[in-house]
Amino acid sequence: MLASSQQRNVARRASALLIGSMLAIGLGACAEMSQIVQSGAASSQTSESALVRGIKESLELSSVRAADLLSAAGGYQNSTRYRIRLPESVQPLASRLRQFGLGSQIDQVEKLMNQGAEHAAVEAKALFVNTVRTMTVNDALSIIRGNDTAATQYFRGRTEAELRQRYQPIIRSNLQQIGFYDQYDKLLSAYKQLPLGNKPDLDLEQHVLNRSLDALFTQVGEEEKAIRKDPIGRGSSAIAAVFGR
Repeated sequence: MLASSQQRNVARRASALLIGSMLAIGLGACAEMSQIVQSGAASSQTSESALVRGIKESLELSSVRAADLLSAAGGYQNSTRYRIRLPESVQPLASRLRQFGLGSQIDQVEKLMNQGAEHAAVEAKALFVNTVRTMTVNDALSIIRGNDTAATQYFRGRTEAELRQRYQPIIRSNLQQIGFYDQYDKLLSAYKQLPLGNKPDLDLEQHVLNRSLDALFTQVGEEEKAIRKDPIGRGSSAIAAVFGR
């Protein structure tokens, strides 16, 4: 009888020890799981932060390099790709004007158009950088999943309307400073006196604005492609961590 009572006491103590051990293990596992969850959340936040930082750096580099290239002396004028010429609709007329001895005036007008675009490109950098700094995580995710110029497409969609509004007075101001309108008026005056019918409109200011912006975004896209192709050589370790995956 006594032996049986002692056995029951031993069994109770063993059961209590077992339950205590299980509770301790369970609590420890919960604490460990909590740490894993917290660590995972922190890792996710770090990953998102690195993603956004890499995308922003890539876009800022692309836009600044494009603006620097085109704002340099001859950036438009000496470029076989981006040089701004008279509109296509005016080219046949330009040939006729050259026949009337106005070739030098046409060349001077085109030169000043390109210089105006080069001067305006200097002002574009600040607008580009400010836009890059407002980028969100969702913006960055859509870019990393996109094609070779996804960042440029995002950039153009977000900036072109505002850039166009702010760029136009910049273009106009710079064209005024370099004497474009004086040359343009001389050309128009001679043009109006020519015995030609069906003369096209020579509104060149809007033409310069459109061509200069097209060239700017095209070059941003070229810079982006180069960075994606060689993220370390053309970018940085932060960019390589994103595009090198």
